[in-house]
Amino acid sequence: DRQTLVAVLQFLRRSNLRESEEILRREARLLGDDLGGSVATVASSSPGVAAVAAVPPGKGGARAGTAGSLPGAGGSPLRAGPVVVSDCIFASSFRLSYKLLLHGNAFAVGGGVVVEDQPDVSAVLSAYNQQGDPTLYEEYYSGLKHFIECSLDCHRAELSQLFYPLFVHMYLELVYNQHESEAKSFFERFHGDQECYYQDDLRVLSSLTKKEHMKGNETMLDFRTSKFVLRISRDSYQLLKRHLQEKQNNQIWNIVQEHLYIDIFDGMPRSKQQIDAMVGSLAGEAKREANKAKVFFGLLKEPEFDVPLDDEDEEGENEEGKPKKKKPKKDSVGSKSKKQDPNAPPQNRIPLPELKDSDKLDKVMNMKEAARRVRLGPECLPSICFYTFLNAYQGLTAVDITDDSSMIVGGFADSTVRVWSVTPKKLRSVKTAADLSLIDKESDDVLERIMDEKTASELKILYGHSGPVYGTSFSPDRNYLLSCSEDGTVRLWSLQTFTCLVGYKGHNYPVWDTQFSPYGYYFVSGGHDRVARLWATDHYQPLRIFAGHLADVTCTRFHPNSNYIATGSADRTIRLWDVLNGNCVRIFTGHKGPIHSLAFSPNGRFLATGATDGRVLLWDIGHGLMVGELKGHTDTIYALRFSRDGEILASGSMDNTVRLWDAVKAFEDLETDDFTTATGHINLPENSQDLLLGTYMTKSTPVVHLHFTRRNLLLAAGAYSSQ
Repeated sequence: DRQTLVAVLQFLRRSNLRESEEILRREARLLGDDLGGSVATVASSSPGVAAVAAVPPGKGGARAGTAGSLPGAGGSPLRAGPVVVSDCIFASSFRLSYKLLLHGNAFAVGGGVVVEDQPDVSAVLSAYNQQGDPTLYEEYYSGLKHFIECSLDCHRAELSQLFYPLFVHMYLELVYNQHESEAKSFFERFHGDQECYYQDDLRVLSSLTKKEHMKGNETMLDFRTSKFVLRISRDSYQLLKRHLQEKQNNQIWNIVQEHLYIDIFDGMPRSKQQIDAMVGSLAGEAKREANKAKVFFGLLKEPEFDVPLDDEDEEGENEEGKPKKKKPKKDSVGSKSKKQDPNAPPQNRIPLPELKDSDKLDKVMNMKEAARRVRLGPECLPSICFYTFLNAYQGLTAVDITDDSSMIVGGFADSTVRVWSVTPKKLRSVKTAADLSLIDKESDDVLERIMDEKTASELKILYGHSGPVYGTSFSPDRNYLLSCSEDGTVRLWSLQTFTCLVGYKGHNYPVWDTQFSPYGYYFVSGGHDRVARLWATDHYQPLRIFAGHLADVTCTRFHPNSNYIATGSADRTIRLWDVLNGNCVRIFTGHKGPIHSLAFSPNGRFLATGATDGRVLLWDIGHGLMVGELKGHTDTIYALRFSRDGEILASGSMDNTVRLWDAVKAFEDLETDDFTTATGHINLPENSQDLLLGTYMTKSTPVVHLHFTRRNLLLAAGAYSSQ
């Protein structure tokens, strides 16, 4: 990407890093002194360019995570240390400007992290200088439109994808070159032809009417710096190319070359329905290469336990040192095989915390509960227990429920975090240090004695944030609670003392979501700065920074094996990141609005996602394909959860309903043959109504959280709204 290269060279020159500039210039075979204007030659095939070419956000996931070590693996967490480009090292004085992370424009070279400065705005926009006659733009566009509309049906659907990106770039080109009246007329004439799911983007675009407006507009900059990806069959592409060359329509051909990435595949063109299912994100579809990497989606081997039959010998002979699993996700009777799942990551791929005695005790309890679990299915739907927050005038913004369903937490817009006990057992704090010193530490009931009965209550309020609390998450062992807020921090609270232990500061803007790993210790956060961060509870700095989304990271989820993290974003894509090395290993496009909920199936093979478009999409993680679409909700889906054995998917929405879907049926007989995987020709069933098992209305309560208890009772939560 020549623009980016020039911007980096300009930055090096401004920073007086002459030596580095020379090396980069030699590597990239860039000659000539005039950095701002034309650059003499760029030998695009040279290995040097490949080594330092920037990876724009839409292209395979730019990243700022390296294969640095995770704590516990004997190494220190990822730090912004010296930055390596080829064989020159600039010291940390190379400003790791967070602005750039906002634009996801990081590129990795070798093992170090190279984070380029925010691409020079003028360099980015200067591509719009080479424009043709402004009065002919409407003619060019309508000529192409006429050609596409008159082409054969099989090509028309594919070539119609060009309308939107060409419209945006031609409009921006007119505005940049100060042909304001032509731009206005162009916009008014053609904006009605664009697909309905681009309406929000067009609204932003319509406000950019002067060159000055473009400089500070992030949406615009993203559109410029990331190539819009279109997936088109070879036949359709040849047709388009021939037409543009015959008509000598260089203006449009230049935009196609400069700003679009056309992912060409061999085979039948896709139908309108197949294309509509996959498009709609800020930067077009994902390239097929983006979803080719191997993903270990299997589960880690469960620690082996002798479950005591009676309740006396609670401890049992437990095996030491196996990683902790939040839920025994498989069937507790038949499939508890000791074999390693062939798709599972190596047991020690990432360091996981050791099991404590209390964890083992909890696992035994969990297995006993699992033995009494209800087997759900179309004939046996779960009972639903709804927790309604009444008089929540503080504004309920987040909810979480502990794995054993004993506590519920609410995050509120008045910046408080409130924890309730939902069992008869009240919440108690540990006694003061003076009182603790009087306790006999050898007694059997020492864990009971350290609790202060005087503090017992069913509600505890935690104060500390200075803005609305947007995300909450209990640790699997129920000793800790995370909360994230508009104030840019994530706080870790102790549920023994009900005080704040740590405030993690890394995000500079609101943090929209946070979640503990199913094994505890690690947690993830995502926010308005467009990146997700991986943390460990005992480190002040993030261990990984996952950069690549083009807009806010709105929700985050750990894979059941804790080796991967899924993030949903307002750029309408979902990304799957590898915790080990920070790479983006999957990009899923298809939603037509910001993503607000994510859920992994208990076996780790599938991901369900919900968004403001009211659709639940189902993804096969191994093949990187969309395998289902569940339509029924009429508003944003804020909650998704699979039942403990994965037979049922529950979805909760702002339309005041909980819906239950048949997950077994949705995932059976999947056509994931090599052709489908290679071309993305997905065939979704016409109607998802036969997968809908039930719809449950609340009186006037939007559903913000869902949780299946260990025995498969469904708990739902939300705040009553009187409107």
